[in-house]
Amino acid sequence: MTMRLLIMGNSGSGKSYRARALAQQHGLAHLDLDTIVWEPGQIAVPRAPDAVRADLLAFVSGHDAWVAEGCYGELVEAALPYCSELTFMNPGRAVCLENNRKRPWEPHKYASMEAQQSKLQFLLEWVGGYYERDDAMSYACHRRVFDGFGGKKTEVTLLE
Repeated sequence: MTMRLLIMGNSGSGKSYRARALAQQHGLAHLDLDTIVWEPGQIAVPRAPDAVRADLLAFVSGHDAWVAEGCYGELVEAALPYCSELTFMNPGRAVCLENNRKRPWEPHKYASMEAQQSKLQFLLEWVGGYYERDDAMSYACHRRVFDGFGGKKTEVTLLE
């Protein structure tokens, strides 16, 4: 069976790390959902939802084997019909917070490490609220999507 993997979870849960490793190991196309959700070169400026969805559907239908990862529950749901497996990264709040504190510079998101660090406190507060929020990037949404998926699925509660 062709691998078409969706990985979702909180920021800092290990999604990107796992996706990059699987993409390299199995020769999969890789999509970090952040790259289609936000305007290139701008911080926290969302793209038009229709454009985001079009890019997502072009990716999942345009590659035979792929891995896509992100925290956007509505995009994960849109890609579910195309995937062969769903992974829910759920290592807990403390792990996610610590991973965000240790996050290396992400040049595809920030002009410098200093610019990235200037947003860290906001990010930590947002990550810390994961289990209490009830939006498309919350534990409640991810849990609902994961529990409702009838295909092959894995929940990772400890980072391996």
